[in-house]
Amino acid sequence: QVQLVESGGGLVQAGGSLRLACAASGRTFSYYHMGWFRQAPGKEREFVAAIRWSITSTYYADSVKGRFTISRDNAKNTVYLQMNSLKPEDTAVYYCAADQSEPNGSNWYPYYWGQGTQVTVSS
Repeated sequence: QVQLVESGGGLVQAGGSLRLACAASGRTFSYYHMGWFRQAPGKEREFVAAIRWSITSTYYADSVKGRFTISRDNAKNTVYLQMNSLKPEDTAVYYCAADQSEPNGSNWYPYYWGQGTQVTVSS
């Protein structure tokens, strides 16, 4: 079992920044690929970003490329999502996810999920 707990969400004005964190516990964190998804009201959950366990590769949705950065600290069992130049359309509940399958973007279906953290961007 892998337990994931997100933090760092909140309300921010358009153009601002937030950093989300996801703390993992349970099975060896460093063996799992990690990622972030989001779900806006009335929309399906969508892939945002992912990072391989070895930190050799990162993946991003086109909508966040150049604005969001995913990183991880295996010593702290934590993955981060730095979000800059936020837009109102980034408003959503953001979920942390983990799996050992290859995190190949929107075709990734991770097994473990956090409970989500709300991000609201005002215009």
